[in-house]
Amino acid sequence: MWERGRPPRKPRPSPILVPPPPPSPPPRANLLPRSLLALAARAMPSRRPSPVLLLLLALALALLFLLLSPSSPSASRLSRSLASGSASASSPHAAAPPAPVKIYMYDLPTKFTYGVVRSYTAARAPSGSADAAAVLPDEQLRYPGHQHSAEWWLFKDLLRRGPRDRPVARVDDPRDADLFYVPFFSSLSLVVNPIRPPAAANASGVAAAYSDEAMQEELLEWLEPQPYWRRHSGRDHVFICQDPNALYKVIDRISNAVFLVSDFGRLRSDQASLVKDVILPYSHRINSFKGDIGVDGRPSLLFFMGNRYRKEGGKVRDALFQILENEEDVTIKHGAQSRESRRAATRGMHSSKFCLHPAGDTPSACRLFDALVSLCVPVIVSDYIELPFEDVIDYSNISIFVETSKAVLPGYLTSMLRRVSSERILEYQREIKKVKRFFEYEDPNGPVNEIWRQVSLKAPLIKLLTNRNKRLFERGTNRTDCSCICSTNPTEMTTDR
Repeated sequence: MWERGRPPRKPRPSPILVPPPPPSPPPRANLLPRSLLALAARAMPSRRPSPVLLLLLALALALLFLLLSPSSPSASRLSRSLASGSASASSPHAAAPPAPVKIYMYDLPTKFTYGVVRSYTAARAPSGSADAAAVLPDEQLRYPGHQHSAEWWLFKDLLRRGPRDRPVARVDDPRDADLFYVPFFSSLSLVVNPIRPPAAANASGVAAAYSDEAMQEELLEWLEPQPYWRRHSGRDHVFICQDPNALYKVIDRISNAVFLVSDFGRLRSDQASLVKDVILPYSHRINSFKGDIGVDGRPSLLFFMGNRYRKEGGKVRDALFQILENEEDVTIKHGAQSRESRRAATRGMHSSKFCLHPAGDTPSACRLFDALVSLCVPVIVSDYIELPFEDVIDYSNISIFVETSKAVLPGYLTSMLRRVSSERILEYQREIKKVKRFFEYEDPNGPVNEIWRQVSLKAPLIKLLTNRNKRLFERGTNRTDCSCICSTNPTEMTTDR
């Protein structure tokens, strides 16, 4: 210290001598206090420090030594705290999962849900017997075995209560909702009336009483006055129309909404798109293969069973029949839907290395998903097919794609498949097993959760478009609107916002 008004004294050399380093470094716990003591001594003035200052310094060093000691409980807690903080900062999975998208399911009149199931079973009641479904309560009804059963699985999933880890959460108040689900069984409604009505239906008129077109109109008569439909012209609503012809009569009136479909075969580009809508897998109709991967139990090279004559893109089937029906170790059969056909298809797919999937009336069909759950490598001859969940599934790892123009060349398809080694077939089967759950609706972690995840991804885009449309003026229609994603012109929107 120095007196006021006088220049400071030049510091004297420190009287403390630091000993030369020892041959081997001492333990860290003993080295730290000595180093701190030496630094403190250098920093101290040359006069002798007071005893009180030395006591305080000793206490501080003792406390520091105790905290940094490996056996100290405080040090362990501190280390754990720092380690967990560092791990949470560096781990890419440490962030909390996003909040689920809130979805409101309309409480439709039962004729649009359970009533469709009752109408379907009544139309097929055998002559002289009562319809068993007519006396069952709604919760005991079962959806008919059908490739379009996704509408049933999604409906029942939203009916279930309780906390679950999934990308959407059902809300009871529509004011809280991000999206609105319309649970009309549109695909089942389309086929309520059988192609060949039973005698009982003809006599009673039950089959003739049901009209799918009338149901579509009645659905829109119920929905269009709803305030949440009118608010954004249905843009935040979700319909499932898995059959290519489902909702065909009213499709233009609901084209703003999100469609859950299996392909775009019957939809125009101004009605549907990959950006706006979600591709679903068909429900498989044959039993899943329960065995392990392998080729020894699959003597057949290629299997196909289905209708030979189809319209539009399905004309390729007849060409493939002509090329393949005389090939050795290839099974290709014409067959319609029936229990016996499904049993034969199960045997054929479970015993074949490859399963053919040609286009039909539309680019996709349940046969593809029958093959996947059978561990039969799909050979896809459908140039315009759309596939479900392609953001998480690389179909080139589980399928073989062949251009239609090449597949119809004599000998091309079988020669290509015979060149695929057994090791490569096993690789395909391993990859199929990894993603097989995405095609089995009965799996609790299967396609239902994935469909809801895909739907939840549409919510930000819907919000963007609804906000954008609030400030748009009427625009001319003489040029392409590059921002249009199946959206209506502002003049078609209501002003009820």
